[in-house]
Amino acid sequence: MSVLQADPVALASPLARRNPTVKLALLFVVSGVLLAVLDPVTPAALYALVAAAVLAGAGVRPGALLRAQLPFVAFALGVLVVNMLSRPGEVVWQGAGLRVTAEGIWVGAGLAGRTLLMGLLSVAFVATTDGVALVTSLHQHARLGAKVTFAVLAGYRLLQQLGDEWQTIRRAQAVRAPLGRRGRPRVGLRGHAASAFALLVGSVRRGDRVAGTLELRGLGDGERTTWRPVPLGRTDAVFAVTVLGVLAAVLVAAASAGTLEGPGALF
Repeated sequence: MSVLQADPVALASPLARRNPTVKLALLFVVSGVLLAVLDPVTPAALYALVAAAVLAGAGVRPGALLRAQLPFVAFALGVLVVNMLSRPGEVVWQGAGLRVTAEGIWVGAGLAGRTLLMGLLSVAFVATTDGVALVTSLHQHARLGAKVTFAVLAGYRLLQQLGDEWQTIRRAQAVRAPLGRRGRPRVGLRGHAASAFALLVGSVRRGDRVAGTLELRGLGDGERTTWRPVPLGRTDAVFAVTVLGVLAAVLVAAASAGTLEGPGALF
Protein backbone atom coordinates (compact mmCIF):
# COMPACT_ATOMS: atom_id res chain seq x y z
CA MET A 1 0.00 0.00 0.00
CA SER A 2 1.34 3.39 -0.86
CA VAL A 3 1.23 5.99 1.88
CA LEU A 4 -1.23 8.09 -0.05
CA GLN A 5 -3.39 5.40 -1.62
CA ALA A 6 -6.51 3.82 -0.17
CA ASP A 7 -6.28 0.07 0.44
CA PRO A 8 -9.18 -1.97 -1.10
CA VAL A 9 -9.29 -4.24 1.99
CA ALA A 10 -9.23 -1.23 4.31
CA LEU A 11 -12.08 0.41 2.37
CA ALA A 12 -14.30 -2.54 3.39
CA SER A 13 -13.37 -2.30 7.11
CA PRO A 14 -15.58 -0.99 9.96
CA LEU A 15 -13.57 2.24 10.14
CA ALA A 16 -14.17 2.85 6.44
CA ARG A 17 -17.93 2.83 7.08
CA ARG A 18 -17.69 5.80 9.40
CA ASN A 19 -18.53 9.23 8.01
CA PRO A 20 -15.44 10.83 6.36
CA THR A 21 -16.25 14.30 7.73
CA VAL A 22 -16.42 12.90 11.28
CA LYS A 23 -13.09 11.10 10.80
CA LEU A 24 -11.46 14.23 9.36
CA ALA A 25 -12.78 16.39 12.22
CA LEU A 26 -11.48 13.87 14.78
CA LEU A 27 -8.10 13.83 13.05
CA PHE A 28 -7.84 17.61 13.37
CA VAL A 29 -9.09 17.64 16.98
CA VAL A 30 -6.72 14.89 18.16
CA SER A 31 -3.79 16.46 16.30
CA GLY A 32 -4.63 19.86 17.81
CA VAL A 33 -4.66 18.41 21.33
CA LEU A 34 -1.37 16.60 20.70
CA LEU A 35 0.30 19.89 19.79
CA ALA A 36 0.10 20.81 23.49
CA VAL A 37 1.62 17.48 24.66
CA LEU A 38 5.42 17.42 24.95
CA ASP A 39 6.21 14.38 27.08
CA PRO A 40 7.07 11.04 25.41
CA VAL A 41 4.88 8.84 27.64
CA THR A 42 1.46 10.17 26.61
CA PRO A 43 2.05 9.91 22.82
CA ALA A 44 3.51 6.40 23.35
CA ALA A 45 0.38 5.23 25.19
CA LEU A 46 -1.90 6.78 22.58
CA TYR A 47 0.20 5.28 19.77
CA ALA A 48 -0.21 1.78 21.23
CA LEU A 49 -3.98 2.21 21.52
CA VAL A 50 -4.36 3.71 18.03
CA ALA A 51 -2.14 1.03 16.44
CA ALA A 52 -4.22 -1.74 18.03
CA ALA A 53 -7.44 -0.06 16.90
CA VAL A 54 -6.16 0.45 13.35
CA LEU A 55 -5.01 -3.17 13.02
CA ALA A 56 -8.33 -4.44 14.43
CA GLY A 57 -10.79 -2.06 12.82
CA ALA A 58 -9.18 -0.52 9.75
CA GLY A 59 -8.25 -3.68 7.84
CA VAL A 60 -4.70 -2.42 7.25
CA ARG A 61 -2.12 -5.20 7.05
CA PRO A 62 0.74 -4.91 9.61
CA GLY A 63 3.40 -4.88 6.89
CA ALA A 64 1.62 -2.18 4.91
CA LEU A 65 1.17 -0.13 8.07
CA LEU A 66 4.88 -0.35 8.88
CA ARG A 67 5.88 0.66 5.35
CA ALA A 68 3.47 3.58 5.42
CA GLN A 69 5.06 4.73 8.69
CA LEU A 70 8.61 4.88 7.32
CA PRO A 71 8.50 8.54 6.15
CA PHE A 72 7.20 9.57 9.57
CA VAL A 73 9.90 7.49 11.31
CA ALA A 74 12.59 9.31 9.33
CA PHE A 75 11.11 12.70 10.23
CA ALA A 76 10.69 11.71 13.89
CA LEU A 77 14.33 10.62 14.10
CA GLY A 78 15.39 13.97 12.67
CA VAL A 79 13.32 15.82 15.27
CA LEU A 80 14.78 13.67 18.06
CA VAL A 81 18.39 14.19 16.99
CA VAL A 82 18.01 17.95 16.52
CA ASN A 83 16.52 18.36 20.00
CA MET A 84 19.09 16.06 21.60
CA LEU A 85 21.96 18.11 20.20
CA SER A 86 20.57 21.64 20.35
CA ARG A 87 18.39 21.94 23.45
CA PRO A 88 20.09 23.35 26.59
CA GLY A 89 20.04 21.43 29.88
CA GLU A 90 21.90 18.80 31.87
CA VAL A 91 24.65 17.34 29.68
CA VAL A 92 24.59 13.51 29.64
CA TRP A 93 27.20 13.03 26.89
CA GLN A 94 29.62 15.15 24.94
CA GLY A 95 32.34 14.51 22.44
CA ALA A 96 33.47 15.29 18.89
CA GLY A 97 32.21 18.85 19.36
CA LEU A 98 28.69 17.65 20.20
CA ARG A 99 26.75 17.44 23.43
CA VAL A 100 23.52 15.65 24.36
CA THR A 101 21.23 16.97 27.10
CA ALA A 102 18.65 15.13 29.20
CA GLU A 103 16.06 17.81 28.48
CA GLY A 104 16.76 17.47 24.75
CA ILE A 105 16.22 13.70 24.88
CA TRP A 106 12.95 14.09 26.82
CA VAL A 107 11.45 16.83 24.66
CA GLY A 108 12.81 15.31 21.44
CA ALA A 109 11.30 11.93 22.29
CA GLY A 110 7.98 13.65 23.01
CA LEU A 111 8.00 15.49 19.68
CA ALA A 112 9.09 12.34 17.84
CA GLY A 113 6.32 10.29 19.47
CA ARG A 114 3.80 12.98 18.58
CA THR A 115 4.99 12.89 14.97
CA LEU A 116 4.62 9.11 14.77
CA LEU A 117 1.14 9.26 16.29
CA MET A 118 -0.05 11.93 13.86
CA GLY A 119 1.45 9.90 11.03
CA LEU A 120 -0.39 6.78 12.15
CA LEU A 121 -3.68 8.66 12.35
CA SER A 122 -3.11 10.14 8.89
CA VAL A 123 -2.27 6.75 7.37
CA ALA A 124 -5.40 5.20 8.89
CA PHE A 125 -7.54 8.06 7.57
CA VAL A 126 -6.14 7.86 4.03
CA ALA A 127 -6.32 4.05 3.91
CA THR A 128 -9.96 3.91 5.01
CA THR A 129 -11.38 6.96 3.25
CA ASP A 130 -12.56 7.08 -0.34
CA GLY A 131 -11.79 10.42 -1.96
CA VAL A 132 -15.19 10.84 -3.61
CA ALA A 133 -17.02 9.97 -0.37
CA LEU A 134 -14.86 12.51 1.49
CA VAL A 135 -15.69 15.31 -0.92
CA THR A 136 -19.38 14.40 -1.00
CA SER A 137 -19.53 14.32 2.78
CA LEU A 138 -17.70 17.65 3.12
CA HIS A 139 -20.18 19.22 0.70
CA GLN A 140 -23.18 17.51 2.32
CA HIS A 141 -22.39 17.70 6.05
CA ALA A 142 -19.68 20.38 6.42
CA ARG A 143 -21.59 22.72 4.08
CA LEU A 144 -18.51 23.48 2.02
CA GLY A 145 -19.11 25.03 -1.39
CA ALA A 146 -18.62 23.13 -4.63
CA LYS A 147 -15.46 25.09 -5.47
CA VAL A 148 -13.79 24.12 -2.20
CA THR A 149 -14.90 20.50 -2.16
CA PHE A 150 -13.86 19.77 -5.75
CA ALA A 151 -10.55 21.55 -5.14
CA VAL A 152 -10.03 19.21 -2.15
CA LEU A 153 -10.84 16.20 -4.34
CA ALA A 154 -8.41 17.37 -7.03
CA GLY A 155 -5.66 17.85 -4.44
CA TYR A 156 -6.41 14.46 -2.89
CA ARG A 157 -6.14 12.75 -6.28
CA LEU A 158 -2.88 14.54 -7.05
CA LEU A 159 -1.41 13.38 -3.74
CA GLN A 160 -2.43 9.79 -4.51
CA GLN A 161 -0.60 9.98 -7.84
CA LEU A 162 2.64 11.37 -6.39
CA GLY A 163 4.07 7.92 -5.60
CA ASP A 164 3.63 6.58 -9.13
CA GLU A 165 4.84 9.88 -10.62
CA TRP A 166 7.99 9.73 -8.45
CA GLN A 167 8.74 6.18 -9.62
CA THR A 168 8.28 7.21 -13.27
CA ILE A 169 10.69 10.15 -12.89
CA ARG A 170 13.26 8.00 -11.11
CA ARG A 171 13.16 5.30 -13.80
CA ALA A 172 13.50 7.88 -16.57
CA GLN A 173 16.46 9.42 -14.77
CA ALA A 174 18.06 5.98 -14.25
CA VAL A 175 17.97 5.36 -18.01
CA ARG A 176 20.01 8.52 -18.68
CA ALA A 177 22.38 8.16 -15.70
CA PRO A 178 25.97 6.83 -16.20
CA LEU A 179 26.58 3.26 -15.03
CA GLY A 180 28.76 2.39 -12.05
CA ARG A 181 31.28 -0.44 -11.68
CA ARG A 182 28.52 -2.98 -11.05
CA GLY A 183 26.49 -1.83 -14.03
CA ARG A 184 23.94 0.07 -11.97
CA PRO A 185 22.93 3.72 -12.66
CA ARG A 186 24.76 6.29 -10.53
CA VAL A 187 22.18 8.88 -9.55
CA GLY A 188 23.48 10.43 -6.34
CA LEU A 189 22.13 13.26 -4.19
CA ARG A 190 22.02 15.71 -7.11
CA GLY A 191 19.93 13.21 -9.08
CA HIS A 192 17.43 12.87 -6.23
CA ALA A 193 17.20 16.66 -5.95
CA ALA A 194 16.56 16.89 -9.70
CA SER A 195 13.83 14.25 -9.41
CA ALA A 196 12.18 16.11 -6.54
CA PHE A 197 12.27 19.36 -8.55
CA ALA A 198 10.75 17.61 -11.58
CA LEU A 199 8.02 16.15 -9.36
CA LEU A 200 7.27 19.60 -7.91
CA VAL A 201 7.10 21.28 -11.32
CA GLY A 202 4.91 18.51 -12.73
CA SER A 203 2.53 18.72 -9.76
CA VAL A 204 2.19 22.49 -10.08
CA ARG A 205 1.43 22.19 -13.81
CA ARG A 206 -1.17 19.45 -13.24
CA GLY A 207 -2.77 21.48 -10.47
CA ASP A 208 -2.99 24.48 -12.81
CA ARG A 209 -4.65 22.37 -15.53
CA VAL A 210 -7.12 20.88 -13.03
CA ALA A 211 -8.01 24.35 -11.72
CA GLY A 212 -8.64 25.55 -15.28
CA THR A 213 -10.82 22.53 -16.03
CA LEU A 214 -12.90 23.08 -12.88
CA GLU A 215 -13.48 26.70 -13.88
CA LEU A 216 -14.48 25.72 -17.43
CA ARG A 217 -17.04 23.23 -16.10
CA GLY A 218 -18.58 25.95 -13.95
CA LEU A 219 -18.43 23.93 -10.73
CA GLY A 220 -18.78 27.03 -8.60
CA ASP A 221 -22.01 28.27 -10.15
CA GLY A 222 -25.42 27.62 -8.55
CA GLU A 223 -26.82 24.79 -6.43
CA ARG A 224 -25.67 21.24 -7.15
CA THR A 225 -27.37 17.94 -6.38
CA THR A 226 -25.54 15.06 -4.64
CA TRP A 227 -25.19 11.64 -6.24
CA ARG A 228 -24.88 8.79 -3.71
CA PRO A 229 -25.17 10.88 -0.49
CA VAL A 230 -22.92 9.83 2.41
CA PRO A 231 -24.92 8.86 5.55
CA LEU A 232 -24.30 10.43 8.96
CA GLY A 233 -25.91 8.51 11.84
CA ARG A 234 -25.79 7.53 15.47
CA THR A 235 -22.91 5.12 14.92
CA ASP A 236 -20.76 8.04 13.80
CA ALA A 237 -21.70 9.95 16.96
CA VAL A 238 -20.80 6.93 19.10
CA PHE A 239 -17.50 6.61 17.24
CA ALA A 240 -16.65 10.28 17.85
CA VAL A 241 -17.57 10.12 21.53
CA THR A 242 -15.50 6.94 21.96
CA VAL A 243 -12.40 8.45 20.35
CA LEU A 244 -12.62 11.66 22.35
CA GLY A 245 -13.36 9.70 25.53
CA VAL A 246 -10.29 7.51 25.11
CA LEU A 247 -8.17 10.61 24.40
CA ALA A 248 -9.47 12.34 27.53
CA ALA A 249 -8.95 9.19 29.64
CA VAL A 250 -5.31 8.86 28.55
CA LEU A 251 -4.64 12.55 29.23
CA VAL A 252 -6.23 12.34 32.68
CA ALA A 253 -4.27 9.17 33.49
CA ALA A 254 -1.01 10.80 32.34
CA ALA A 255 -1.74 13.89 34.41
CA SER A 256 -2.55 11.75 37.46
CA ALA A 257 0.71 9.84 37.03
CA GLY A 258 2.65 13.10 36.74
CA THR A 259 4.03 12.37 33.27
CA LEU A 260 1.89 14.79 31.26
CA GLU A 261 3.83 17.87 30.16
CA GLY A 262 2.75 20.78 28.01
CA PRO A 263 4.54 23.68 26.28
CA GLY A 264 6.20 24.52 29.62
CA ALA A 265 8.68 21.70 28.94
CA LEU A 266 10.26 23.90 26.24
CA PHE A 267 11.40 26.54 28.75
